[in-house]
Amino acid sequence: MFSLPPQSLKNSVSEQEWQTRVDLAACYRLVADMRWGDLIYTHISAKVPGTEHYLVNAFGLGFDEVTASNLVKVDLDGNILDDTPYGINPAGFTIHSAIHEVRHDAKCVIHLHTLATISVASVKGGLKPWSQYSLFSLPSLSYHKYEGLAVDAQERKRLQEDLGDTNHMLLPNHGGLTLGPTVGDAFMRFYDLQRACEIQLALMQSNEEVIEIPQPIIDGIYEQASIVHSGETGGQKAWPAMLRKAYKLDPSFCE
Repeated sequence: MFSLPPQSLKNSVSEQEWQTRVDLAACYRLVADMRWGDLIYTHISAKVPGTEHYLVNAFGLGFDEVTASNLVKVDLDGNILDDTPYGINPAGFTIHSAIHEVRHDAKCVIHLHTLATISVASVKGGLKPWSQYSLFSLPSLSYHKYEGLAVDAQERKRLQEDLGDTNHMLLPNHGGLTLGPTVGDAFMRFYDLQRACEIQLALMQSNEEVIEIPQPIIDGIYEQASIVHSGETGGQKAWPAMLRKAYKLDPSFCE
């Protein structure tokens, strides 16, 4: 009950899969450290390079217990492909599989139920251009209305259509979602979205008049953000520092 079965897959999988496992496990640990988690619920998924297989957290483990080896490998239908003592939450993987099915550029999908993203997603007008952080998300932001637990096959289609080619999504009454070509990019995008929502909540609670960002500046930053805050100057640049942070917190995620 108080200890997890020891296991190590480092010498049993490809070097590329192992690195993806380490990156994804670190992402779970960072989410836990930032208090973005939801007990054992919500998920972060990553595609195994060169395959149509995906890694996701074992159902029942806290995010601070996730390791590279106890991540579960599944196919797009959620069938477990590993010899593992763990299972997954099939309903929880539904959103992720729907996105991976149509967005082949999405090597990592992060879906979380944070207070800030749920709150901002659930007010009319959604995310406002009230901070620099919001301008990193708004050019590629979509919404998907709440339809209950995401287990309906028909909703998968609507989710895919609502997402389109965007990389950030707010789900009213539900949470936030980001995706990216690497774990680092998806993490950075969620960081920006979360910060934007936190700042908006603080401004709303202040009951003070918000200083609006002039539209020409908004338009200019939209273009700049697509260059400055992505790829090698965005998530991929910040990710090594985040890996070091996760290692300092607890190096067991690498096991």
